[in-house]
Amino acid sequence: MNARLSKSADRPDLALHERAAENLRFIRETMERATSFTAISGSGYVLVGVTAIGATLIAAAQPTQERWFAVWLAELLLAGVLSVGMTARKARSMGVPLRSHTGRKLILAFAPPMAVGAVLTVAIWLGGSYGLLPGIWLSLYGAGVMTGGAYSVRAIPLMGAAFILLGTVALLVPVTGEVLLGLGLGGLHIIFGAIVWRRYGG
Repeated sequence: MNARLSKSADRPDLALHERAAENLRFIRETMERATSFTAISGSGYVLVGVTAIGATLIAAAQPTQERWFAVWLAELLLAGVLSVGMTARKARSMGVPLRSHTGRKLILAFAPPMAVGAVLTVAIWLGGSYGLLPGIWLSLYGAGVMTGGAYSVRAIPLMGAAFILLGTVALLVPVTGEVLLGLGLGGLHIIFGAIVWRRYGG
């Protein structure tokens, strides 16, 4: 009998504790949804920009379109590894997991334009005509950065818009795509990476 009384006396406290934990969880999730993903690595963008400028110089010296394509493909893979790796490092140092609610939304918004870009790249590679690649890469990367950047700091969607503008020029104006790739993947990454690095650290 005493044991039963003791258990029923504990129940209100247990229910109160559960309600408090539930409320705290709701508050934490709401705050997480309302905040921007600030773990984007500005220094990572700067490093990507530096490697892209190097790739521009190396690609321009290639004797064939196939070798030009191989250089840029290697650079795009390297840039992806650097940007994701350094963002993950910054996120760990800030205690903000990449798989947070905002981080997942950013990735899901960024991924579709990148997937379309990959498909178009393969199609153009199979066709053997590489002239449209600079415009396609710049435009779709810009679209991914702009949509994903809606969940990040203000400088990121602005960078995406600048990439879309360069991609449009590459597709519609008779300007050397090599120059625009250098300006975009090199120059824009360095400029906006420095802004993010200065304002938000890392």
